[in-house]
Amino acid sequence: QVQLVESGGGLVQAGGSLRLSCAASGRTSSRDTMAWFRQAPGKEREFVAGSRGSGGGAYYAYYASSVKGRFTISRDNAKNTVNLQMNSLKPEDTAVYYCAATYSRGTVEYRGNYDYWGQGTQVTVSS
Repeated sequence: QVQLVESGGGLVQAGGSLRLSCAASGRTSSRDTMAWFRQAPGKEREFVAGSRGSGGGAYYAYYASSVKGRFTISRDNAKNTVNLQMNSLKPEDTAVYYCAATYSRGTVEYRGNYDYWGQGTQVTVSS
């Protein structure tokens, strides 16, 4: 079992930045995949960014095309956290952001592969 708790959401103006953090506890591993998804009102939950561990200390980052170049995912193994640095925010980034984790080696972008989810944190970007 893995427990995930997100923090760092809030209200920001367009062009601003926010940093989300997700603290993981329980049975975690350097081979886990951890990711961020988001869900805007009336829309399906979509992939934002993911980090897959190789088990040898290397992590591979994956991004949705809509956030590539603006968002950066990182992991701090000492603190068992995964972070999402969001820069150049746009009103269309407004959503509830969820942290997710899985032991699966399936497609990083597919939400059905994730077994564990946080409760979500609201991000609102005003124009």
